[in-house]
Amino acid sequence: MSAVVIIDSGPLVARYCESEGTHAWVRKQMARLVPPLVTCEAVLTETCFLLARERVNPVRIALAVKTGFLKVDFEISNEAAALELLMSRYADTPMSLADACLVRLSELHKDCRVFTLDRHFKNYRRYGRSVIPVLSPW
Repeated sequence: MSAVVIIDSGPLVARYCESEGTHAWVRKQMARLVPPLVTCEAVLTETCFLLARERVNPVRIALAVKTGFLKVDFEISNEAAALELLMSRYADTPMSLADACLVRLSELHKDCRVFTLDRHFKNYRRYGRSVIPVLSPW
């Protein structure tokens, strides 16, 4: 069984926005991945906001969920205590809700990689001390 890929907003924006510097790299990586890519609603919200700001129709994100390319596999209300701990631990960063959800998803999916362009993931730890496996250009 291959590792679950948990996706952040950065690669999603780069996939649909050709002006992004990492667009080609992200498209190449996505061609190698087996859907569904796992994410959370906070990432989808952030992605839609960023796409709209770049004048790219965010309906593509809803379509990606509808077709099964993306899978929302997280319930914030069930994970609120863990999210609070993570966001408190990384308050100096500060950690966004979306990032906290992704770190928590990495704890829930032991065999995973987080597909991200966010360098904060170099510093974040799952289970408090373990490096989070990432798929990233850095």
